[in-house]
Amino acid sequence: MCDKRLCACEKKVHPGFMNPFDDRVKALDEAYENFTKVESGSLLKKYLDRHVFNMLKTRLTNTQSSLMDVIQSGLKNLDSNVGIYAPDQHSYSVFAPLFNPVIEEYHRGFTPEDVHPPLDWGDPEKLGNLDPDGEFIISTRIRCARSVNGYPLNPTMTKSHYQELEAKVQQILSTLEDELKGNYYSLIKMDKITQQQLIDDHFLFKEGDRFLEAANSNRFWPVGRGIFYNDAKTFLVWCNEEDHLRLISMQKGGDLAAVYSRLVRGATEVGKKIPFSRHRRLGYLTFCPTNLGTTIRASVHARFPKLNTNPERFHEIANMYNLQGMLA
Repeated sequence: MCDKRLCACEKKVHPGFMNPFDDRVKALDEAYENFTKVESGSLLKKYLDRHVFNMLKTRLTNTQSSLMDVIQSGLKNLDSNVGIYAPDQHSYSVFAPLFNPVIEEYHRGFTPEDVHPPLDWGDPEKLGNLDPDGEFIISTRIRCARSVNGYPLNPTMTKSHYQELEAKVQQILSTLEDELKGNYYSLIKMDKITQQQLIDDHFLFKEGDRFLEAANSNRFWPVGRGIFYNDAKTFLVWCNEEDHLRLISMQKGGDLAAVYSRLVRGATEVGKKIPFSRHRRLGYLTFCPTNLGTTIRASVHARFPKLNTNPERFHEIANMYNLQGMLA
């Protein structure tokens, strides 16, 4: 016969795991079962097989985030390319059996045994000007993303987290000097006309991204969100959009060295005053596994009149060089 005291203990689980009888596990099981019956080209669909799902479905992070918090956007948006997000920094370790193969494929061969090297910005001056005659490049933009130690990522941030982090960021940005000197504008205090103008000018982010919404990333909007920009509007910082911070350097023309130098100065100065989340293997951590390591992305707005009339050829050339191309 079974000892009732032992039977009662069978439902206990180790900290960091959900009780197998928890309603959240039941909801996960149902959601995954439905997901197995639909078509999707996402990396989530490719790598969340039954074995991985069963391995991860009862795990919890240090913010009590579950596998559902990681995959809910991909479950809802079947046209996602990736389909997973990290609700907190701990997720990259707790749900590594799912994150690792997604990271390896998206970042083209970064295996679970690879380690991101220490930060080295290189020599910006060696980059030069990509289009000194101004024949093709209209503007150049480089950005990096950062998360702040001591705060979870968007889906698990409280209203107080948003307010407290925004206040810290605003104070730090107010100390920037020379070319980086500017002003911070809180979204909750911004009038609609100014807000729309900044969006139209491609300076300000906006609410409404369905992938982020499904990942529970737009909570308490617009609390804790804002934008900083210098007087020339060539250095911008977004606060609590998709990530805690997006640092952006941009200007007209193709002077890549100038744009990158400004980003390096801005990120370095801000990083001196607030600790960024950095993983020993993955580099800088952010909300989306597509933004890891250096988190740097560079883009140019350029004129290609003939390619503009041949979208298939345009994307074929972009893919040859592992670039993301968009036609205006």
